[in-house]
This record gives sequence, C-alpha cells and structure tokens, in this order.
Amino acid sequence: MFGLFKKDPAKQLRQQYEKLLEEARDLQRKGDIKGFAQKSAEADEIAKQLEALAGN
Repeated sequence: MFGLFKKDPAKQLRQQYEKLLEEARDLQRKGDIKGFAQKSAEADEIAKQLEALAGN
C-alpha cells in the first residue's frame, strides 16, 4: 500500500535519456558535431544507469 506513492527512478532516467537523444538529434541537424557528441555521451551514461537498475 505504501509502495503506491514511491517514484520509479527508471522512469525518470528514461525521460531524461529520451530528452538527451532528442537534443543530440537537433544538434546534429544543425551541424554542431561537438554538441552532438557531448549530448550522446551524456545519453550513454544515462543508458548505463538504466542497465544497472534493470540488473537489480
């Protein structure tokens, strides 16, 4: 019953991951390769965190 109000950390990470991928896509379309690489690296870190949560 009390678990009903707990937030799912994986859901928040997935939303952040998707946002970073969209930002990276937009930067790539604008021709900002350095920005694209940076956002992609941040998204990869989030993906690793999601994998770690899935393993638990």
